[in-house]
Amino acid sequence: MPRPEIEASRIAKLAAINIAVAFAVVAIKYAAYYVSGSVALFSDAVESIVNVMTAVAAFAAVRISAKPADDDHPFGHHKAEFLAAMFEGAMIAVAAVLILIKAHDAFVSGVTLEQSTLGIGLNIVATIVNGTWAWLLIQRGRLWRSPALVADGQHLFTDVITSVGVVIGLILAVITGWHVLDPLIAALVALNILWMGYRIATQSMSRLLDQAASPEIAAQICEIIAGNGHGALQAHDIRTRQAGRALFIEFHLVVPGTMSVEEAHEICDRLEHSIENAIKGSQVVIHVEPEHKAKPDDSGAVPI
Repeated sequence: MPRPEIEASRIAKLAAINIAVAFAVVAIKYAAYYVSGSVALFSDAVESIVNVMTAVAAFAAVRISAKPADDDHPFGHHKAEFLAAMFEGAMIAVAAVLILIKAHDAFVSGVTLEQSTLGIGLNIVATIVNGTWAWLLIQRGRLWRSPALVADGQHLFTDVITSVGVVIGLILAVITGWHVLDPLIAALVALNILWMGYRIATQSMSRLLDQAASPEIAAQICEIIAGNGHGALQAHDIRTRQAGRALFIEFHLVVPGTMSVEEAHEICDRLEHSIENAIKGSQVVIHVEPEHKAKPDDSGAVPI
């Protein structure tokens, strides 16, 4: 089985496990809320319900993105993962509104905490599970170039930070007897995840609009061209666009006017092979031009 298919299979399996983990965490957090009556723990549980929905969306996205190119989608289905991240941002916003409504009701009617120690203990267990899983999703998502897994991992990591804040706030509420801290913490949680949803949505939108590769990747591409393009004169108009796990790279390669088509083709093959081996998921398109098409050095062209 080719390496891309193995990678896609691994991503799909991890996304499927992610759904099971999300269900387990939401069950623990809801139990924490149920035994304590804490609005802050309710807010944490609601965010975890969103985690379940986004885990399902991420699973669907990685399955769709793994489909090969076809007549209707000649560049593949890679951008499906960015759509999942957009959906995640929207669901986070919905969760924030639900939490704010619950917090408002608690401010008006008041809150009485019951079995708060048990509730806090259950929430700590859920937080440890979430933290470990978030680290794994981010690490594997970056390794396998999966925006959906990385976005889900970052969301979970923010959820971990939120849960830590909730636990600390509840401990203070129990110690001091200021139960009004409970809905206040819930409101702060809602504002925090609302900001997180905005960031996830805007980053995904930027990538849906063909965001260029990072400056580090762009510099790497130039180095590879300069080091493996011997026989050519210059490369210019280097452009990149990120689409899920795929990175599309195109540039113009200037060769001597007397060079044969076969010789120019050999240089292109060498450059394509070098770039695609060094940058996983890259797909290279090269346009060959005669030497009178060369551009000035100050234009950003790469001399060879």
